[in-house]
Amino acid sequence: MAKERSLPPRSDLVTEAANLPTELTETPAPPGSLWARMKADPQYAPEHMALEAVRRLGPEAAAWAERMRAEHPDRTPDQLADLAIKRFTTLARISGAVSGATGLPGAVLDVGVLAWNQARMVLHIAAAYGHDPTASERATELLVLQRVHKVAQTARLALGVAAGRERAVKLFAGAATRPLSGVMVRLGMKLAQMAGVHAAKRMFAKMIPGASIVLGTWVNSAATKDLAGRAREVYRHARAKFPAWD
Repeated sequence: MAKERSLPPRSDLVTEAANLPTELTETPAPPGSLWARMKADPQYAPEHMALEAVRRLGPEAAAWAERMRAEHPDRTPDQLADLAIKRFTTLARISGAVSGATGLPGAVLDVGVLAWNQARMVLHIAAAYGHDPTASERATELLVLQRVHKVAQTARLALGVAAGRERAVKLFAGAATRPLSGVMVRLGMKLAQMAGVHAAKRMFAKMIPGASIVLGTWVNSAATKDLAGRAREVYRHARAKFPAWD
């Protein structure tokens, strides 16, 4: 039987968080307005998050890349990407170990924070390789990279629905009458899918109100590293190398 990895002491993780640069520890969680939209429309939660991430976090990523290039002109795009990956993987590990939230709302919060910081990481990786992290197409790429959609065309359509550019009355019919626990489970499953936490997704499917999910440091770290590898390959080799863009 494989030996389980032991978790770092909580105090070590808190110290690790304190040592991160300030600009990469701010905005650690989705804003309240985004949570409200996702709760009202859980089926399109990843699309709402991708759009909001580009709007809110894209400018931060652009400013970071510009500053890093000015302060360290000798650093390559690969080195800048490495820096972003290391720091956001650390944030993922910390959020998986020190979350104090419990029950169904706490589990939804955990995967939401993880998915938000993963989106933030992808935008920083894009900026490291010279792609504009504020461009609207980054939202499409986020959904493909995070495997919410297999191809860009489907992601764009879903983003259009989420942004209100297409009529979605039938899609949302009955939303107001669904039990709150059912909405939260659905939202949790969609965000778990976005964050790449497949075990959590399976548990959400069986969850009842009052139960709890603990997303550990290694679960968060593994999902984030996997996403980082895909993002690096895409942005390093330009769009022509990635068929899903077509």
